[in-house]
Amino acid sequence: MFRGQLNHTGAAHTPPISHTGPFWNYTTGGAVRSSPAVAGGRVYVGSDDYKVYRLNATTGKPLWNYTTGGAVRSSTAVAGGRVYVGSGIWDGKVYCLNATTGGLLWSYTTWYAVFSSPAVADGRVYVGSNDTKIHCLNAITGEPLWSYTTGYAVRSSPAVAGGRVYVGSSIYDRKVYCLNATTGGLLWNYTTGYEVWSSPAVAGGRVYVGSDDRNVYCLNATTGGRL
Repeated sequence: MFRGQLNHTGAAHTPPISHTGPFWNYTTGGAVRSSPAVAGGRVYVGSDDYKVYRLNATTGKPLWNYTTGGAVRSSTAVAGGRVYVGSGIWDGKVYCLNATTGGLLWSYTTWYAVFSSPAVADGRVYVGSNDTKIHCLNAITGEPLWSYTTGYAVRSSPAVAGGRVYVGSSIYDRKVYCLNATTGGLLWNYTTGYEVWSSPAVAGGRVYVGSDDRNVYCLNATTGGRL
């Protein structure tokens, strides 16, 4: 998934390979602003050509692609043999695809662009939308379980840790939110100096997140107090 784990630490668990030059490249039909996810020897990535691609991680050979209704700038999450991803303007959906075949299993419409990257935990999908909401969906059926309304578009990608969901909101809201992962209830929020597109990382009882006010913040993960 985006940034490796649910808490978004981005830590690699395999040693780097000593190699010069590219192994391969694959050309899509549009800009690639989605971050790839790698699982089971496959690469899953979205493109502005409205497609989600599955490629062989070793050779770059295309295995399948699925066409959504908008540019795919959300980054894929792969869990339980399924691929979860959001789509952009003119579509505004969260998609769940069969990881092996690329077939559509379900989609959920938020009505606004989904640039946020899904997090999948405990049978739930957490994702933000430009509809100002953080959505929690059943990972198997796509049924909405809860949503929480912030003060503006949610382009940040949720991090999940300790039964809590951490995410930022943009422009006129400027907050970092901490929600109960089961109920969607607000536990705390912290107001920065400007919008929060950055996606939180959670480690050692602390939340790390950037803001367009040019600051990086470190907050107490339990209370939201600034450290």
